[in-house]
Amino acid sequence: MPWWACYLTLGLLVLPLAALARVFGPLTRTLWKLVLPFAVPILLIQGFFWGEGEVLFTLGPLSFYRAGLIFAAASIGRIAMLGGCFLLLSMTTRVDMLMRALVERGLPSQALYLVVTTLQLVPRFQAQAHRIQDAQRARGLETEGSIGRRARALVPLIGPLLLASLMDVEERALALEARGFSHRGPRTSLVTLHDSSSQRWLRIGLWTLAAALVLFRLFAWIRR
Repeated sequence: MPWWACYLTLGLLVLPLAALARVFGPLTRTLWKLVLPFAVPILLIQGFFWGEGEVLFTLGPLSFYRAGLIFAAASIGRIAMLGGCFLLLSMTTRVDMLMRALVERGLPSQALYLVVTTLQLVPRFQAQAHRIQDAQRARGLETEGSIGRRARALVPLIGPLLLASLMDVEERALALEARGFSHRGPRTSLVTLHDSSSQRWLRIGLWTLAAALVLFRLFAWIRR
């Protein structure tokens, strides 16, 4: 797969769908913050320590290699594409409707809980951290300014965030048991899914495309 394939998929599929769903701005801002901490070290490590091939430029005793740059670009593209797909799903899909759809497909309750919790993990952590920071600022703690001041403000944030997360897990466990999470047998739901013919044909097309891509990669691997 060429190094630019993930960027092409991101630009021609993920970002247009985000614009169509009116989440282009939030998705790109979040994706930038997500990819940048990985992109910088990957680019520096792969570029300067590749060790062979064409040298693009030198910086003192270090040489930046073209092959390392291509490998780093491919790695960053994969991270960006996967992160963009996950953000698009989390920003455009209602969790209750996703849960209902998975239940109708016969997914076990335990596996369903893992899927939904994974989708809600980052937003809930962010919301909890914002609430704790607001409370700390109201009590006079300085959380804005220079990088050193922000780094020092992270230390008093970690403890309350962990305690709040543990309390949230306990509350959610009690709420699930109160709603019969471990109950066996048929269930009823307040959410009703309206599955149109266009959605069914779209799913068939996506499954066909996924199967074709898997077969293509399999045949390419066999021919090596």
